[in-house]
Amino acid sequence: MVASDHVVVPLSPDLHSIQGLRNLGPTLPRWRKEWADRKPKNPSGDLWLPAGEMAPAGYVVLQHGVRVDRAVGAYDRWIRRVPAEYRQSVLQDGGASPLKAEDDPMCLGLVKHFHSLVPMAQKARKPVFNLRSADGAIGAHQQAVSSARRFFEALTRRVLDRTGVSVP
Repeated sequence: MVASDHVVVPLSPDLHSIQGLRNLGPTLPRWRKEWADRKPKNPSGDLWLPAGEMAPAGYVVLQHGVRVDRAVGAYDRWIRRVPAEYRQSVLQDGGASPLKAEDDPMCLGLVKHFHSLVPMAQKARKPVFNLRSADGAIGAHQQAVSSARRFFEALTRRVLDRTGVSVP
């Protein structure tokens, strides 16, 4: 982690992730401080050491069930708690937060459950967005693969923008 300039926090819509945010919040500043204390003690002057910024870049909520165009109720209740908890625990900002993760600028994406594409991708040993008919992605699966590709391309662009990385 100390080699990281930015931290993207993956979350599941559940109690464990909410508690994880509460644990991560005080841990990141402590790690930054501990690394800053250790860096000057580098025994080799020519050994490059990372800055250890570990700046929070945002969060991604993983594998929520979707009904039509919104999260299923049980997942939605947990997802609604994430923006305020992320702000309070990780950003240590007690200010107002959006009611919905979709409206939260710190939410980089809500990854829907890709159902049968996931085990298919695991078996093929490739990402869901690279599945082909030879892997078993036929019929409606091809539409889901295309949807996954569009989602992950957009997510990648958001992460790159947030972290200030430019790609030609």
